[in-house]
Amino acid sequence: MATSPVLIVCWLGLVLLSVASVQLGNASGGLLLAAAVLLAALGKAWLIADGFMHLRHAPPLWRGLLLGWPLMVVLVLLTLWLQRAI
Repeated sequence: MATSPVLIVCWLGLVLLSVASVQLGNASGGLLLAAAVLLAALGKAWLIADGFMHLRHAPPLWRGLLLGWPLMVVLVLLTLWLQRAI
């Protein structure tokens, strides 16, 4: 089985985003660091959906649903965090 260059780039992106998430999670900070970790999680969800699941070739509805779900979760978490901070 031949290795696709796209999959290698996706894998490297996942590794870099995972390392960045761990480093950001270990830093003490507030909402900005939490938002950065959630943004990295969104990036990983996008890489997995488009790269490994090949959804970039899927119908727009499926791609929108799979990429919209992590976005919705991040927005809900940030909203709850902001409400708690007020």
